[in-house]
Amino acid sequence: MLLIKDIKKLAGIILKPHSFKKGEALDVLDSIDHAYLTVEDGKISGYGPMSECPTQADEVISAKGQMVLPSWCDSHTHIVYAASREAEFVARVKGKSYEEIANEGGGILNSARRLQATSFDDLYLDASKRLEEVISYGTGAIEIKSGYGLTVDSEIKMLRVIQKLKENYPITIKSTFLGAHAIPQEYKENRQGYIDLIINEMLPIVAKENLADYCDVFCDKGFYTVEETDQILKAAAKYGLKAKIHANELGITGGVQIGIANNALSVDHLECIDTEEIEALLNSNTTPTLLPSTSFFLNIPYGPARRMIDAGLGITIATDYNPGSTPSGNVPFLLSLACLKLKMTPQEAINAITINGAYAMELENTHGSITVGKEANIIFTDPISSIDFIPYAFGSNVIDKVMLKGKIYPS
Repeated sequence: MLLIKDIKKLAGIILKPHSFKKGEALDVLDSIDHAYLTVEDGKISGYGPMSECPTQADEVISAKGQMVLPSWCDSHTHIVYAASREAEFVARVKGKSYEEIANEGGGILNSARRLQATSFDDLYLDASKRLEEVISYGTGAIEIKSGYGLTVDSEIKMLRVIQKLKENYPITIKSTFLGAHAIPQEYKENRQGYIDLIINEMLPIVAKENLADYCDVFCDKGFYTVEETDQILKAAAKYGLKAKIHANELGITGGVQIGIANNALSVDHLECIDTEEIEALLNSNTTPTLLPSTSFFLNIPYGPARRMIDAGLGITIATDYNPGSTPSGNVPFLLSLACLKLKMTPQEAINAITINGAYAMELENTHGSITVGKEANIIFTDPISSIDFIPYAFGSNVIDKVMLKGKIYPS
């Protein structure tokens, strides 16, 4: 048995299985001051106040002055990509919009051209570095999407890279097929031709090789229509791939509703949302995911988290780590943005990327909280004054070490 003792505050405790936190419950982050936690076989086996601490253990870690929390569950990333896009960053600084850059052949199509020319080994090496980086920030479960291939071979290549990451790292990884991330230039006048390619050629390979857990579609202004999204998600469902949706980043286009209609696990972005979408989400099991780092980097409006939470919704936040709109997987900074720009409390923000992030990846029974029986995926902070210090100290990485499956990573 591993004993972690003298914890200044053990936070993120949930006593029984919980799906995701909504409304007022999102602001509740149960904790114990001056606590201990035990780990056996890679799982949390017990915890409590130091007055009840076991006296015998095979290994002991002192967490004096430190906070211990469940590791972050980042449910929306694109960390497999071929190259950075800082030239587009400069173009935006000079006044061009994300849409203008995309219409000129930049954006996702730019990443696709580069990825198609990049080898599997180089993609894996670069993605490994990014994965190790996000683990150092405290991430213990992550979803990674394809979507920068846009050809049969390149989409499958991306998913195989994700598969190899799953095999070689102790972090929990969920894989999402996002062949419908954009329409390739050569199919600009034959959109249905590319959709047929996704349905008739990509999806059968994805299913045969068991390369993805989910299927995502970028249902938004200038990308995929509601009807096209519905067609793709229904085809994916026949192969057992559950739906996720990129929706309402650039406008209100019906993506939320078509996601709910297809039993989407989450609808992500939601920089644009109105009362109709909020009511639809309230009557569903689909979790809304906000990506404030995207709003920060693209200088676009932030999703109305306060309005959504006050209406009774549960909120998930995620990094959207990708080369074009969010080249960062820094969750502590994401928490700062959630507090400052989404007007979430630190407790709401932490719940949004722990238990709610776990739910958005179907990991709520194994990750996202300090609960007996769950994976011992936990974060040790530096000695800090309070939990609130994590989002307060924006730009600082206050994570001292990360434990994955009961072992400090890297060992």
